[in-house]
Amino acid sequence: QVQLEESGGGSVQAGGSLKLSCKASGVTRYDLNRYCLGWFRQPPGKEREGVANIDSDGDTTYADSAKGRFTISRDHREKVLYLQMNNLTPEDTAMYYCAADKPPCSAATLAAVGTWGQGIQVTVSL
Repeated sequence: QVQLEESGGGSVQAGGSLKLSCKASGVTRYDLNRYCLGWFRQPPGKEREGVANIDSDGDTTYADSAKGRFTISRDHREKVLYLQMNNLTPEDTAMYYCAADKPPCSAATLAAVGTWGQGIQVTVSL
């Protein structure tokens, strides 16, 4: 059973950057390599939304709010998923979660049946 743990969150001023990490355990590199991985977030008082996902081939999909500012990547050897976030705004303030599931790879599938981390807080202030 894959387990996920996020790190790298915190507080930053608008215009700053953060890099989130999500370490996977309970799964071999071989198996995890086949997984779809993704990042979600839940802003205060709002519903959870997809941010980005990446499939086993490295193909990526981004929410409109993330395009041009965020980059999702994965390290197959270390079994880590990353989210580089640049030019952050207060609207990016949220609890961020990573998720994993077997193919097919989509935010909807991850949201419905994926395995989730506990989440990590990102706060962006003016």
